[in-house]
Amino acid sequence: MALDPLDGLDQEQRAAVCAPRGPVCVLAGAGTGKTRTITRRIAQLVRTGHVAPGQVLAVTFTTRAAGEMRTRLRELGVERVQARTFHAAALRQLRYFWPRVVGGEPWPLLEHKLRLLAQVAQQVGTSTGTGADDLRDVAGEIEWAKASLVSAADYPTAVAAARRGTPMPAAQIAAIYAGYEELKNRHRVLDFEDLLLHTAAALEERSAVAQEFRDRYRCFVVDEYQDVTPLQQRVLDAWLGARDDLTVVGDTNQTIYSFAGAASGFLLEFTRRFPDAVTVRLHRDYRSTPQVVSLANRVISAARVRPAGARLRLEGQRGAGPEPSFTEHDDEATEAAAVAAEIDELLRAGTPAAEIAVLYRVNAQSGIYEQALDARGILFLLRGGERFFHRPEVRAALRALRAAVTGYSPHPPVAESTVELGTVELGTVVRAVLARQGLTAQPPTGAAARSRWESLRALAELADDLAASTPDADLGRLVAELDARAEAAYPPAVQGVTLACLHSAKGLEWDAVFLVGLVEGTLPIQYAEGSQAAMEEERRLLYVGVTRARRRLALSWALSRGAGGRRSRRRSRFLDGLVP
Repeated sequence: MALDPLDGLDQEQRAAVCAPRGPVCVLAGAGTGKTRTITRRIAQLVRTGHVAPGQVLAVTFTTRAAGEMRTRLRELGVERVQARTFHAAALRQLRYFWPRVVGGEPWPLLEHKLRLLAQVAQQVGTSTGTGADDLRDVAGEIEWAKASLVSAADYPTAVAAARRGTPMPAAQIAAIYAGYEELKNRHRVLDFEDLLLHTAAALEERSAVAQEFRDRYRCFVVDEYQDVTPLQQRVLDAWLGARDDLTVVGDTNQTIYSFAGAASGFLLEFTRRFPDAVTVRLHRDYRSTPQVVSLANRVISAARVRPAGARLRLEGQRGAGPEPSFTEHDDEATEAAAVAAEIDELLRAGTPAAEIAVLYRVNAQSGIYEQALDARGILFLLRGGERFFHRPEVRAALRALRAAVTGYSPHPPVAESTVELGTVELGTVVRAVLARQGLTAQPPTGAAARSRWESLRALAELADDLAASTPDADLGRLVAELDARAEAAYPPAVQGVTLACLHSAKGLEWDAVFLVGLVEGTLPIQYAEGSQAAMEEERRLLYVGVTRARRRLALSWALSRGAGGRRSRRRSRFLDGLVP
């Protein structure tokens, strides 16, 4: 039986869920139940007959978040809602309308820009090197420009106005940008930004296309609205037309993607654009202990510039926990070893590895923590590594589970047993199938074998969760759930300590979080000096890191890079007034 959309909501969440159709702005602080609120709102609109599920388009910024949204909507008994990333939604629409707007087959998607950029860089004769790092920097600038609706001709003026540091002279980047666009069109391929540009243009310039789209979709929900770019806002405006059936959810305290074109102004100006909008503030933090919440509030309240829409003060709703710890170390190796030792203690005390994270400002900081954890035999996972459902052992396991459902398998799915699948607990059946793929009762030795084993165990534990929530679930239902998660890139939890940079930790949470390397020049990053806006974004990065922790939070820094080195580093200015 589907959940009641209004069950278990607090006063503010209920106000957001029950708000009438039309413009609604939900200012949702970290840990306040944002995803629950917007999925319940969609379910409530469907249940009360305001909109059909297929008329709802919900967009967010990661495939994981979109997948989680679809999973929660299914639990609420709401199917056929389109919950996608901006780019996935645009790709789907563009493929449908392309024959009518452009003609012929849709141009293929260019997944990697570097090869074309290397050709263009040689053609225009840039004086700067064209190594992979240089090309990645240029690619980032082109992505920022297109997301900001800045043409190649206007790029030098735009970066000067934004006081944006560039990896090479702006005129050179503009020349590469112009050549790249020309070469890309000659090859008849699209990049990810083109998906949005062409979708917006099709709706803006073809009234029949716009009318067909708007007849199909009548209700829009935008998650993480503080991170929309001018290009994404242009697409959203094209989707809406003259209508205002729009719900946006965001938190300007978590705006951390300005370098990629994100502009929190759209969230801050929402009620000015829609004067009749309903505004709801979610401030009850259900994720973190009062001790963690208190530190988060102190971090963000020290910001020098906080617009009125950003002044959300979180109120912790969980029971008390330990105070956050602050630790200074002589050098980075000592810091990493101490963090690994604390993690070892947590694991021995029963904290699951998947509930522990080490977060840092830049990916280059991960190496020394990889070594320290490996030295203690602690399995770790790097965020941004190979996608779960693309792993060979996972793909093989899914094939075996599908074969067990259809009754075709080169081996009996339940070893040495004649018991029918339907009469055995789901978890038992799944473990029997996965045993032939390498799942054992105890983990194997060796990092590679252990990693494969953890992937299989994650599938088995997902079966346990499904059986607990849906008592009549069978193997077919599990395979359908796995297929839906694979399409949505929404993997189950895999055991292993997470190593991640602060940007990639956005939207995630753990029981224990270690924020490491908190020194001047790293957080805040050195190139933020001289720009108040960039410095405030660095502060928001720390705020995001703090709010990832549910119960235990440890902050640390080292005074020198190498052992025996000069202790000349200074802890981050953002810790001033926080360290006991």
